[in-house]
Amino acid sequence: MDWNVISKSIPLYWDAMLLTLKIGWIGVALATLIGLVSAVVIHFRIPVLSVVFKIYIEIFRNTPLLIQLFFLYFALPKIGVKISAEVCGWLGLGLLGGSYMSEAFRSGIEAIDSVQRESALSLGMTDFQVMIHVILPQALSYSTPAFVANIIFLLKETSVFSAISLMDLMFRAKDLIGLYYNTAEYLALLVVFYLIILLPVSILGTVLERRLRYASFGT
Repeated sequence: MDWNVISKSIPLYWDAMLLTLKIGWIGVALATLIGLVSAVVIHFRIPVLSVVFKIYIEIFRNTPLLIQLFFLYFALPKIGVKISAEVCGWLGLGLLGGSYMSEAFRSGIEAIDSVQRESALSLGMTDFQVMIHVILPQALSYSTPAFVANIIFLLKETSVFSAISLMDLMFRAKDLIGLYYNTAEYLALLVVFYLIILLPVSILGTVLERRLRYASFGT
């Protein structure tokens, strides 16, 4: 293991990590928004929209992110829609993640006893108020384990962004290995930097899940 090679490469990996984090967290935010909206729409069986979202979920959950990125980056320009590689990255991640987040949130919503909704309506609350003040807070608590798992999954999926020439961590590692052949050093750095990204999320998710569980059950 050549430590001199590692020390010289750290700034390059740091820049690549910042780009990975930027695209990854924008994608997670978009996925969360899409997932929450689609879960509510499907739960209330809103005509037309619920069918559209169900089709969207099935398509994006059953196709690889790499194919979705290729479609956004290479196919859309053929019909006159040109977007940058970075936008393709977080848009593809958001659409893929939205399909998974939707199922996580929907399971949380459906875990709430219907008696709570009926009781809230009997008190004069509207359906919107019931959803915001009664159902969603509890549903988000139930959905936390799946939500955190999906975040980790999406951040790991950023490793395919190199296929559309984004200078993320994987691209940087492959580029340096191709140039200098210090495979062990560059792969070790790749592992370390992915751990820097993912370990805090995993730890915070565990703490949050535990606190929410204690709040729910008083243990």
